[in-house]
Amino acid sequence: MKKGLVLLLLAALSLSLTNCQRGGEQAGGGRQRIALVMKTANNPFFIEMQKGAEEAAKRLNVELVVQAAEREVDVEKQMQIVENLIQTHVAALCVTPSGSREIVPAIDKANKANIPVVIVDTRVDAKALADSGGRVATFIGSDNYEGGKVAGEFLAKHLNGKGKVAVLEGIPGHETGDSRLRGFRDALKATPGIEIVASQTANWERDQGFNVFQNILQSHPDVSAVFACSDLMALGAVEAIAAAKKTGQIAVVGFDALAEARDAIKQGSMVATVAQSPDRMGAMAVENAVKLLKGEQVQPEFVVPIKLVTKETLSEGGK
Repeated sequence: MKKGLVLLLLAALSLSLTNCQRGGEQAGGGRQRIALVMKTANNPFFIEMQKGAEEAAKRLNVELVVQAAEREVDVEKQMQIVENLIQTHVAALCVTPSGSREIVPAIDKANKANIPVVIVDTRVDAKALADSGGRVATFIGSDNYEGGKVAGEFLAKHLNGKGKVAVLEGIPGHETGDSRLRGFRDALKATPGIEIVASQTANWERDQGFNVFQNILQSHPDVSAVFACSDLMALGAVEAIAAAKKTGQIAVVGFDALAEARDAIKQGSMVATVAQSPDRMGAMAVENAVKLLKGEQVQPEFVVPIKLVTKETLSEGGK
């Protein structure tokens, strides 16, 4: 009887250890599992972020799980991914939210599961988070308002203070795009000679950037410039401009400094873009997640520098 009880206890202990090994903090000295959930894996910006995160994970000897929805607009899919990762008990969660408010319930679930949350690139809606009582360990990203302001100041100077401008917005209500748009508009307030004649969403996507700007050109054939809240939309606008045989006649400013956007600037089909450092963001996300798992304190936020990229900066050897 005693022997049977001992065997039963040993079996229960073995099952418990097995379950621990399935979680983020594995037994027996296994590597901790950190998840990076991006908005999409199809955007070069997030591909660079993933590379930075993977390099940091390798250096710090942690297992990195990277997942993303197919499209940035698929907020619901991203929430499903996050909730599934919480159920598998990852050790830490790094997220670039597709929805600043929609991500809050998932953050609450991670908090209840004692999984630290690192937010990257796009801030969580502060009021929604406060109302839920949720907590994030840190935010890592650029000052998108300042980036939009830099773009606006450059374009005002480039147009010599006069002209009609169109704007391609990101997803409505999305913190990243809203901040860039607000910074851009605020910068133009000092130049009354510049008029924003159209401002429409293209949902961060290149094909929508093409279609939306093509329609804008039909309504406003005298538009002299376009600011796109991302390079993918800017490149779509470049294609629409080329289709209208107006290449070089309309100044295009983007955001993200993708390799193709840099090439477009060199070739003259774009005039500028705002550079971030997605690879650095990815690396910092993993680095800070590891610190949190060690019980170390981290800063409440890290602001990654931005800079304007133009033909002049590229010819000087800048990136």
